[in-house]
Amino acid sequence: MLHIADFALFAMRKEGMEMSEFDRLAPYIQEYIYAHRWEELKGIQVASCKAVFDTDCNVLLSSGTASGKTEAAFLPALTQIYETPSSSVAILYISPLKSLINDQFYRLKDLLSEAGIPVTRWHGDVAADKKKKLLKNPSGVLQITPESLESMLLNRREELQILFKELRFVIIDEVHYFMGNSRGIQLLSNLERISRLIGINPRRIGLSATLGNPSLAEQWLNCGTNRQCVTPETGSSGKRLSLAVEYFKEKVQEDSKVPALNFDFYKAVYRQTLGKKCIIFSNSRSEVEMIIAFLKKIAAEKGTEDVYRVHHGNISAFYREATEKEMKESELPLVTGATVTLELGIDIGTLDRVVQIAAPFTVSSFVQRLGRCGRMGGPAVMYFALCEKQVSDNAHVMKAIDWELLRCIAIIELYVKERWIEENRIPLFPAGLLYHQTMSHIAGEGEVSVPGLAQYILTLSPFCKVSKEDYKILLRHLIKTDQLMYSERGGLMLGGAGERIINHFAFLSVFETTREYSVKYKSREIGTVMMPYPIGCKFNLAGTAWLVIDTDEKSGTIFVEKSSGIAKTPFVGPDGIDIDIRVVKKMKEIMETGEKYPYLTGDAQEKLEEIRNLSKASGILKYTIMATEVNSLYEIYPWLGTKQLRALSLLLEDKGYANRQNSPYSLEVIYPDGDEESLLKLLKRISEEPVDMCGIKPEGEISVSGKYNRYLPPELLMKEFLTDYVDAEGMKRELKQEFACHEKIAEAEAGNCLS
Repeated sequence: MLHIADFALFAMRKEGMEMSEFDRLAPYIQEYIYAHRWEELKGIQVASCKAVFDTDCNVLLSSGTASGKTEAAFLPALTQIYETPSSSVAILYISPLKSLINDQFYRLKDLLSEAGIPVTRWHGDVAADKKKKLLKNPSGVLQITPESLESMLLNRREELQILFKELRFVIIDEVHYFMGNSRGIQLLSNLERISRLIGINPRRIGLSATLGNPSLAEQWLNCGTNRQCVTPETGSSGKRLSLAVEYFKEKVQEDSKVPALNFDFYKAVYRQTLGKKCIIFSNSRSEVEMIIAFLKKIAAEKGTEDVYRVHHGNISAFYREATEKEMKESELPLVTGATVTLELGIDIGTLDRVVQIAAPFTVSSFVQRLGRCGRMGGPAVMYFALCEKQVSDNAHVMKAIDWELLRCIAIIELYVKERWIEENRIPLFPAGLLYHQTMSHIAGEGEVSVPGLAQYILTLSPFCKVSKEDYKILLRHLIKTDQLMYSERGGLMLGGAGERIINHFAFLSVFETTREYSVKYKSREIGTVMMPYPIGCKFNLAGTAWLVIDTDEKSGTIFVEKSSGIAKTPFVGPDGIDIDIRVVKKMKEIMETGEKYPYLTGDAQEKLEEIRNLSKASGILKYTIMATEVNSLYEIYPWLGTKQLRALSLLLEDKGYANRQNSPYSLEVIYPDGDEESLLKLLKRISEEPVDMCGIKPEGEISVSGKYNRYLPPELLMKEFLTDYVDAEGMKRELKQEFACHEKIAEAEAGNCLS
């Protein structure tokens, strides 16, 4: 490490001595470091300087939250543009969130104030005169979201060539977020399109706190650049962890207006957060609102201060940013309920602990949330609160297994003991984005030839696996549906339907949106809800109860006044997140062993033992298939991840056996042709037979997320589903291993009987 106790010492240049990384930084950066009393350059910053100064490669910086990654990216990049000024924007910084851009803006502005290097934000909340100033005199650093970059390609193609003509660096924040989702594909496509426009290939620097497979992230970062990528080794800080999982058994409240509400749960969360600066993470916006409402109620009853805030995607930007600012600057022990919106690296100051309601869906999400606390050398403290789900007395025995508790333990074990995180794989057949980028390119050009269009789009790296035949299918469909049309010269241009789609502001984004209603109190927007609540109805939003006093259906506005009490607010969210097979296998392992986990409290450990006893008594750890009380209906527990389970479901359906996913871990199958043994043989055949998924034709509706799916021909949507949402080979491999394990158990049991 480079210690900066005496600035003069580091400013010295001794002949014959190798320059340190600090020495190589621009003078104004050295002065900034000294003025801000940095004691050292962090490991990630030293490593980044070496990679940027000594190579011409892309650079991937992966380390924990608050490890100095942002400075690690900017310090050497800013030094290079200081030494060799650019005649245009020199550094393009891309973030998934406007709030992250705003946060970084003030940090950069402080750093660059003495250097005369401007930094400009570009998103929907930035005044037009700021943008015009940059276009008139392009220079310095530009901060932007993928959607605003798309808008530039659509509406400012000629200006882009001047704006970025000497672009040196593209810095991409939160790489793990962009990988594997539609916004990331859009970003890669847009960066490649910009490179083609300006005729240069700027270096990329990617920042990420959470990576399951750095080589996949390097591959993603390199897309379309013809560069190699280096990922500097910085070592592990070995952060101390303090984890606790508390489990609340179901209590039926016969006299309560809210049936089966577990008040002990809310009281425990109140105690765990009292006097501590915290984030309470939940997988559901409705649950966030409910928890904060109850914490406010308990605080009022006990006479403690109302320090409770809410932060999620349906809260207006004004209130979200106010909460972020308050958490960063206030000395109060603020407690903020949040969803994924606070997973990413917005600076909210030091937290005392993180609370997780229920199990996170993924190890990656757990690591992101855990990383929000434990700064300043202290341990990362995370408290999990799980509630038992009510099960009817006549429900199948397997319903009593709390899969969420098992998933919670599995996620903790996989990271804490194995440092394993899910891999974010790049989609191979992003049909919706293929449509979007095709329409965007044609809109920007006005008219294109068919061969020229195919050459342009299919050579963009996100679409390198799309065949010319598949692209012809798309173009024919778009012409047939009036989204495209032939010009008099025989080129392709937008049709009437296509123009209506392109001209709508929502075209710039590729993430799905639903109809929302704006909630206004005294002319200020509080946030949005998913339904037009009638006059006199109550609901909770932004941690406050509201009473509807008027509605305007035409503008989609609900007018409210403050109220009291607690009312559930439903929000529409994703159907669920794919669960990796490694997590499912770990859940099975937890059931099979007798290991005790020190972070489980008494009721949690007791529930785990109950689950273990149920699983052993039922036989699912040995036999995979269970008969139900319904004739010819069986439950299959194949211990597969979501993608592999989809493959098994499709192949069973293809063989004529109707089935449905009964849980994230099992299938219900109607099998009238025999007993469990016969069905087991069928599964074994499926694991051994060659599979051609291209011939599969699912009967029901396929589940493919995508904003533009309704504009696609069904055959391309099906191909995307079978390519990126289904893992048949993984399913076969895992089933073979499962059957081999069963055979060993059977042989061992037979040997015991003979002896």
